[in-house]
Amino acid sequence: MAAYTDKHARAGVDARLPAIETWPSPYDDYEITVEIPEYNAVCPKTGLPDFGHLTIRYVPDRLCLELKSLKLYIVAYRNLGIFYENAVNRILQDCVAACRPKRLSVTGRFSSRGGISSTVEAAYPGAKRARRRRPPSRRRSSRR
Repeated sequence: MAAYTDKHARAGVDARLPAIETWPSPYDDYEITVEIPEYNAVCPKTGLPDFGHLTIRYVPDRLCLELKSLKLYIVAYRNLGIFYENAVNRILQDCVAACRPKRLSVTGRFSSRGGISSTVEAAYPGAKRARRRRPPSRRRSSRR
């Protein structure tokens, strides 16, 4: 099988997805947990389907995520080639951009494939928050 490329690593990260709508929150200081048990996407390298359970947990500031638009946003991943890690971070970024919460985390628990399952978590704000960066260079060091 061919090696993973930078193209694989960036797959799906900049894809156009449906907008996540919001509505005004009339209350302060409460937490909302949204469970999405039927997430699916496609592995950008193999083309095989990926399945998982997403949990979005957030404390709204002034806006709440509108669930029907969130559902349509998540369903759009169905045919998108994107790695688990990228999907969790992209969902985090898009949810934060939509509702500007006090805090928000996305946890993805992905189904076992080949005897290995993965859990990926990204959070806003905080040390756990991932930022996009350039993939490392594939050049080998001349040091030995």
